[in-house]
Amino acid sequence: MEFGFTTAAYVVAAVLFILSLGGLSGQESAKRAVWYGIVGMALAVAATLVGPGAGLWWLSLLLILGGGIIGWIVAKKVQMTEMPQLVAAMHSLVGLAAVFVGFGTHAELARVFAMDEAARGALTGFAGLLAHKSPVEVSILRVETFLGVFIGAVTFTGSVIAFGKLAGKVTSAAKKLPGGHALNAGAALISIVLLVVYLQSGSTLALIVMTLAALFIGYHLIMGIGGADMPVVVSMLNSYSGWAAAAIGFSLGNDLLIVVGALVGSSGAILSYIMCKAMNRSFVSVILGGFGGTTGPAMEVTGEQIAIDAEGVAAALNDADSVIIVPGYGMAVAQAQQSVSELTRKLRAKGKEVRFAIHPVAGRLPGHMNVLLAEAKVPYDIVLEMDEINEDFPSTDVVIVIGSNDIVNPAAQEDPNSPIAGMPVLEVWKAKQVFVSKRGQGTGYSGIENPLFYKDNTRMFYGDAKKSVDQLLPMID
Repeated sequence: MEFGFTTAAYVVAAVLFILSLGGLSGQESAKRAVWYGIVGMALAVAATLVGPGAGLWWLSLLLILGGGIIGWIVAKKVQMTEMPQLVAAMHSLVGLAAVFVGFGTHAELARVFAMDEAARGALTGFAGLLAHKSPVEVSILRVETFLGVFIGAVTFTGSVIAFGKLAGKVTSAAKKLPGGHALNAGAALISIVLLVVYLQSGSTLALIVMTLAALFIGYHLIMGIGGADMPVVVSMLNSYSGWAAAAIGFSLGNDLLIVVGALVGSSGAILSYIMCKAMNRSFVSVILGGFGGTTGPAMEVTGEQIAIDAEGVAAALNDADSVIIVPGYGMAVAQAQQSVSELTRKLRAKGKEVRFAIHPVAGRLPGHMNVLLAEAKVPYDIVLEMDEINEDFPSTDVVIVIGSNDIVNPAAQEDPNSPIAGMPVLEVWKAKQVFVSKRGQGTGYSGIENPLFYKDNTRMFYGDAKKSVDQLLPMID
């Protein structure tokens, strides 16, 4: 009875997770999709707690309560600008959990098969499941456990470094140890050899040494990826955490964990591929820690950045018929989305065409800008993706760039030696006038100079994005 209920609950939860993923593909359905995920996870946890082998209720409830309280506190404190590093931190916990579960499975397997046959026959729960495995099934379990620990360890240290880069605690520049990719290849080769050893002997030492090698691989891979590729890294680590969960699901014999891990792993991999395509990056190059690079010195940028005040920007907006706003991470940092939404409302009330241009990797997390604009009640139908709006810039009167850098950088098209050469960008410089809201004259997160700021039709609107936009509001008549 318990097994039948758990299986049925797992099936319903899996369907809810699939509906959740499908709903997240659209802004209008995203809120409903989140609730599908919440209900599915609650059902999965409840079914697991009452399913076969359940026990230690007091410990389970205590851990759920503790985790829930910590999650609530973190969710209340974390700002939208900190969501990318929060996601990276969550991925690290998934990876660490996979490592712990893998070692727990290894220890239980060793304990069970150290018993005599009569004692093994009396075992129940997970130990009983292990006791009834044939030698071939034990070998398969060891492979699953080994892979779960390996992927989990890579995910853990990779996510920790990604968190550090996104939070500014680790340099965003690509850094590799002497030996570069040879070190990663050597660690991977050692892990393969240790897999053979572990498969034949179940050696604890082999599992520990492999874990250390995997921890190094995760660290070195992500350290070798520069700031411009960090949005891809976040989605890639999401994929890794999914595959780690799926591998552990096989080890535990948990069908739902396998399904959920496969959903997360495959969707993260697909998203990473789409983002690499949007950035003209090689997917293999990114996941291997930045193979390739520039072929020569970057093009020298000449000229000067010309500043403009709020009165000048407001005058241009009042005279314009069409306006495109390009939001970036700077808008998130300044929490300017509400002010931008109000500016949009005032301009549209005057009969002007106002639209938003969203690059696939705007911000530091996939969909970052879409979430901020939805939060500020910007109409969905005027928020357009790069491919939908890029051809309209030449006929646009005014473009306002708010806190964006790399995604509007013409060097991607003009400089073959640029780190972002070939990356599709929003071609804002083709508009009649471009105003860039920026704190100062520094480069963006990836450290790449932007020739847009020096073009004749570009003016720099310096200052905090929220304060700058708030200055414009009373001047829109």
